[in-house]
Amino acid sequence: MALVLYQHPLASFCHKVLIALYENGTEFEPRLIERAAADEHARFLDLWPVGKMPVLRDEARDVTVPETSIIIEYLDRHYPGPRPLLPVDPDANLDSRLWDRFFDLYVSVPMQKIVLDRLRGEDERDPRGVADAYTGLGIAYGMIERRLADREWAGGDRFGLADCSAAPALFYAGILSPFGDAYPRLSAYFERLLQRDSYRRVLAQARPYFQLFPYYERMPARFLTGD
Repeated sequence: MALVLYQHPLASFCHKVLIALYENGTEFEPRLIERAAADEHARFLDLWPVGKMPVLRDEARDVTVPETSIIIEYLDRHYPGPRPLLPVDPDANLDSRLWDRFFDLYVSVPMQKIVLDRLRGEDERDPRGVADAYTGLGIAYGMIERRLADREWAGGDRFGLADCSAAPALFYAGILSPFGDAYPRLSAYFERLLQRDSYRRVLAQARPYFQLFPYYERMPARFLTGD
């Protein structure tokens, strides 16, 4: 298999790349990275010592590709499928990449701050930082709500890079800070994301690992059953 993806089914940034792969039916070999699989973890660190997932290895071209947005752009360029995830038009392309970064930096990052803080010992926790992260999510929700006033998808007139980023970011953020009635367009957009075959497949693969999520007790029942 030419393409190997080092990933974990629970990780939100891995979801982002998996969605892109499944949208275009791109063949790849998934490699599960967890501490228990010491040999695989060691090979992963040899490829990318930073240790952040996911990482794509292209054996055919002898290229290692880290970072989710770069991986998806790489796939669009070297393994294009029937559904390009980046617009050809330069301005539309830039806009799509902007909103990809928005979901990564202003939804995923504060979400992860909240989640990781729960894993710390009591004497290491950062209540002020967590409060700021919740505030940041509220600001991001408002901006997304306005963004969706005249569009179906976040990055353009069809599903693309920004939506690959949005789906897992909003999935986990919405568990921590539900959208509620204040963000009807955001809520409707998230439901559209949940209906994508690619994301349904990602969530089905993640479901056996949901019990490891630090806020498992807050997960809506429909996420646990797949209904």
